[in-house]
Amino acid sequence: MSHESISVFDMFKIGVGPSSSHTLGPWRAAQRFTRSLVERDLLNDVTGIRVLLYGSLAKTGVGHGTDIAVQLGLSGDDPVTFDVNHIEAKIADIRHMKKILLTGKHEIDFDPAEDIEFLMSESLPFHPNALSFLVTMHNGENFSETFYSVGGGFVTKENETGNGTAGVHLSFPINTSDELLHWCMKTGLNISDVVLENESAWRSEAETREGLLHIWEVMKACIYRGCHAEGILPGGLQVKRRGSGLNKKLINGRPYTDYNSWFELVKEGGNNFSYILDWVSCFALAVNEENASFGRVVTAPTNGAAGVIPAVLQYYAAFCGGNTDEKIIQFLLTAAEVGSIFKKGATISAAMGGCQAEIGVSSSMAAAALTECLGGTQRQALMAAEIAMEHHLGMTCDPIGGLVQVPCIERNAMGAIKAITASQLAMQSSPDYARVSLDGVIKTMWETALDMNHKYKETADGGLAVNVPLSLSEC
Repeated sequence: MSHESISVFDMFKIGVGPSSSHTLGPWRAAQRFTRSLVERDLLNDVTGIRVLLYGSLAKTGVGHGTDIAVQLGLSGDDPVTFDVNHIEAKIADIRHMKKILLTGKHEIDFDPAEDIEFLMSESLPFHPNALSFLVTMHNGENFSETFYSVGGGFVTKENETGNGTAGVHLSFPINTSDELLHWCMKTGLNISDVVLENESAWRSEAETREGLLHIWEVMKACIYRGCHAEGILPGGLQVKRRGSGLNKKLINGRPYTDYNSWFELVKEGGNNFSYILDWVSCFALAVNEENASFGRVVTAPTNGAAGVIPAVLQYYAAFCGGNTDEKIIQFLLTAAEVGSIFKKGATISAAMGGCQAEIGVSSSMAAAALTECLGGTQRQALMAAEIAMEHHLGMTCDPIGGLVQVPCIERNAMGAIKAITASQLAMQSSPDYARVSLDGVIKTMWETALDMNHKYKETADGGLAVNVPLSLSEC
């Protein structure tokens, strides 16, 4: 049986909020498109570009900044390195001048209000998140390319075969949790060890470790920023940030100067249940408030669910003795493998599967990782992943105003708590008596996704999105 090769750095991507499917994916699609123009020596012959957004990208595109992401991608800016503080000015300049500098080199006329179209009633069959680039050339010829943002920042070009990793040979090919467990039992390795060995197909072990620690640094920086940023989230919902207020309450006036001194105060506060619960919620809220504000986050496995894994990992580091490089690496490797199995067997796109595909998957990833790091067996880790997803089955994606704010931000806090609970249940249980396997719950999740009404799949056409009477000035 063929297998899909997915690296840990495919699951954990550094990018800009608020959505991996609707912001990061379209940004990457625009980059791919302009790169193809350069490779075909066509860039300087382009006189005009129109961008068509279909389906879910159209319906929630304004709230998710899809139009902004496309413009930045066409301009040659990269989501990993672009200064998020300059986004507003850059977009205002394009809008005012009605021109865009493709890849930062070739200027053409471009009016975002006219040249980016939101086709609310049209959808392409392959995936709800579709966008097309229509190009006019100097000689009058036209051509187009279509891309699909399939979740977690992954992008596929129309008629593209494979995922670009067909030639990658892994020591332990894995599509399912049963296959993962097979390799663990055969070798005696932990899940993280199996994954680390597979990562050697892409890079050295030292590079993998360094990259994962960098991912954690980005996550920590996001938590810290979110715990200190105040104000109202953009988009018109008038949602007030809560991470900063909760942080102030829990710190209770104790002085600190940076992340490290703040982290020590968090640890020193004790192990009272409500204290820890509040901090886990604070970590998750902080990340997703940053995400909602076009801040820099890590897909885990998506932007909308970016707060769960950092919150659980910060909990593990602060309250369970996990603040070492080795434990951080172990956690992220384990989490990534569980996420990749969900992607292969179901989806990590809310536009395909509802919020179970985002918060549910992130909670499952975190539960497995926490369990392994706390000393659980491989089977207990997979049991924890199953428990976490089992209690997210059927969760809809119904963002009010098409914004990743309500109910999304609070759902990250709930997903983090569920992950910790799932881990505790698995650690106190014997997998021999489990009636549901992780593969079984993944299959069920996918079947549930297929049965789910489209209005609950990131369209803002159902659920809370239509039952909360709000006057939105910008959405």
